[in-house]
Amino acid sequence: MTIPVYQVDAFTSKPFAGNPAAVCPLDEWISDELMQKIAMENNLAETAFVVPYEDAFQIRWFTPTVEVDLCGHATLATAHVFFNHLSYNANPLRLYSKSGWLTVSKEIDGKLTLDFPADPAKPSDIPDGLFEALNVFPSLVFKGKFDYLVELKNEEEVRNLKPDFKALSVIPSRGIIVTALGTKHDFVSRGFFPQSGIDEDPVTGSAHCLLTTYWNQKTGKDYFFAQQASARSGEMVCRLRGDRVLMTGEAVTVLKGEIYC
Repeated sequence: MTIPVYQVDAFTSKPFAGNPAAVCPLDEWISDELMQKIAMENNLAETAFVVPYEDAFQIRWFTPTVEVDLCGHATLATAHVFFNHLSYNANPLRLYSKSGWLTVSKEIDGKLTLDFPADPAKPSDIPDGLFEALNVFPSLVFKGKFDYLVELKNEEEVRNLKPDFKALSVIPSRGIIVTALGTKHDFVSRGFFPQSGIDEDPVTGSAHCLLTTYWNQKTGKDYFFAQQASARSGEMVCRLRGDRVLMTGEAVTVLKGEIYC
């Protein structure tokens, strides 16, 4: 059996930046075990698998170690593949997932806009060992559906952070997001997910569902130009629209081929 695979760098306009994802369009589902093995072989933050579903498609996402309920950058990568490689003409692309219906619209300028559920930021108890694992002074901690969020003093502190990933891996959540107001961007962030087999994710679309609601609560704004300040880095425009977050970014294909299994 052969399975097509595309590797796409998401939330960037140039190759070898942003967040890489693999996209595997399928005619029908293969076994969960095989999808997990393919994701482990790809060894990227996420591999997305997509099959036809009703009059749209269904999508699932796997890290090298686990399946996740929501992933932004691999969804952006999937839409990029459909619009640019599979001659898909309907707009928006509709995808059913474990987090409900998602859409991706292709804009006039070619950029892609994700329509995802907002993730309200709520004050949280502080998990044992969190600040020690992050090597930061205590500060306010918030919790979304998947991740903890910690606001740091400034952008420099976010960029210079050197967490203890082994210690972070026992924090009971999908991951940890750190953030601060930016200088050239409205806010910056970094995302750590050792619990899911990813020490630091280059650009995390789903985390911006939480970040957008958080900074809306802090500033009253509903439009943000955001950067995830990883080594690869990536940018997006985030807009809060009621109970949805719209995230607009770019993507570029770096590889296509076939998986033999």
